[in-house]
Amino acid sequence: MSNSAGALETDKQTWVRTADIINSEFATKPSISVIGLGYVGAVSVACFANLGFRMVGADVVQAKVDSISKGQSPIVEEGLGELLNDGVTRGLIHATTDVEAAVRETDITFLSVGTPTAADGGCDMTYVRAAAQAIGRAIKDKPGYHLVVMRCSVPPGTTMSVVVPEVEQASGKDLDTGFGVCFNPEFLREGVAVKDFYNPPKTVIGASSERAAAHLAGVYRLIDDKVLLCSITGAEMVKYIDNVWHAAKVTFANEVGRLCKAVEVDSHEVMNIFVEDTKLNLSPYYLKPGFAFGGSCLPKEVRAVEHLAQAYQIHTPLFDSLMRSNKLQIEEGLRMIRNFPGKRVGFLGVAFKCDTDDLRESPALELMAAMLEEDREFCAFDPNLQVEKSARSHFDYMRHARPHLAKLMDQLPEVLLPSIEQVVNNCDVLVVSHARDDYRDAVRMRPENIHVIDLVRLFPNRLDEATYHGISW
Repeated sequence: MSNSAGALETDKQTWVRTADIINSEFATKPSISVIGLGYVGAVSVACFANLGFRMVGADVVQAKVDSISKGQSPIVEEGLGELLNDGVTRGLIHATTDVEAAVRETDITFLSVGTPTAADGGCDMTYVRAAAQAIGRAIKDKPGYHLVVMRCSVPPGTTMSVVVPEVEQASGKDLDTGFGVCFNPEFLREGVAVKDFYNPPKTVIGASSERAAAHLAGVYRLIDDKVLLCSITGAEMVKYIDNVWHAAKVTFANEVGRLCKAVEVDSHEVMNIFVEDTKLNLSPYYLKPGFAFGGSCLPKEVRAVEHLAQAYQIHTPLFDSLMRSNKLQIEEGLRMIRNFPGKRVGFLGVAFKCDTDDLRESPALELMAAMLEEDREFCAFDPNLQVEKSARSHFDYMRHARPHLAKLMDQLPEVLLPSIEQVVNNCDVLVVSHARDDYRDAVRMRPENIHVIDLVRLFPNRLDEATYHGISW
């Protein structure tokens, strides 16, 4: 039986071409079964049928099956009843409580069962396991290839560690020969789920093989020709992170509202202006894992908002957690350096971010200060810090503003070296806190015995090297 990680690494164009080839296996549109006729399952049945697919919905709850069979919506969802009625009338929608029969008579099975919260706060896999076992029994003697598509929210690793073994054991077939598997997270908002189905914010597919990916990409090509491809575990995690982000946005806006009300400011006026900024506020900017934030603005103004909330006795736990979480990222950087006790450390990047000489609240300085306190040998390079020029005034300011860094400021002129090469030649561990091309080149060309601690994700793809260590990847 298979125990592969199930990660398919390929680019989008390869996927699209493969889909064109693989889908020629089907003389007509593939038939699709959906196990679980709740909010996601019922919408999937109706909308795929509207696109011309023959659909079989399966659920152990007779009332849901009866409702679908009559062309009636089992839930309150705008437009769903009309689509179900149309699909039943056209003979494209059938429903049954016989899950195995639904799988046997279709080419693709979507698994959309419930995954309620378990007593320990985790995910209850009871329905997932039962459905996977039923799929396995159904395809045991079924000729040909069957595609299993996970469509419910589960922790990363579930598809490969729970679903695939259950299907393999019940069917006696191996992954990617007898059947394929994909994870296809849904992003349907209740109340507008039908609209979201046809106008998805994104379509994500994690697949066990190119064949599995191509089958599913071919189905979605009818509504979205820009399918995003990733590993199965990546697709599983995306669903969780999307919803946590949405929860964070709601919480953020509500804390803004509480604070604004206390200081007699119109919160909607503030947030209406806030969302107009699609360059920074509503954009990919600031949303990539990396090192801690610093500089003259973010730390100071986060503290100012914390102080303002305290002054007005407004509880803002999300705001209050920001500096604590930022400190944890600095501590993680220190932990990684301390994994190499006694080794010489070289820092590439000293200012709070790339392309500036501003040292205010630089997280790299916190790492260097810890090295100084621990009597570790270290050196650094930053092309924007000219010790004999403007940097001297920065050092003086830091002594005043951050007294705990005064000792480091005294030492920094001696610690700073004039070139990247000198830092590389005088260290065993290279800590990189700025994303610059010359730093990338230095990492690529370093002696093989030098370890790298990458705090900024220098390369789009992780380096597969034993001496390369990313802070959050």
